[in-house]
Amino acid sequence: MSNPASKKILIVEDEHDILQLVKLYLEKEGFRTLSATTGAEALRQVRHEKPDLVVLDLMLPEISGLEVCKRLRSAPETAMLPIIMLTAR
Repeated sequence: MSNPASKKILIVEDEHDILQLVKLYLEKEGFRTLSATTGAEALRQVRHEKPDLVVLDLMLPEISGLEVCKRLRSAPETAMLPIIMLTAR
């Protein structure tokens, strides 16, 4: 199994407390984290940072998490990017 420190995870969450909690636990396990608080920011981060996994909230400002997911799945370079939905819905 690969080292968690070599894996980069993008957390997309607009609730500050939830974002910080998820970030804390992932970093405690040795993962590198990035964060975005809007759907548009998430798409930019994916394009520029190329994360290994996206933890995605559904209810986001600007572009919904569901739309972010659809856009990532429709682009050949991100179609296979693992996404975990983290939502209160």
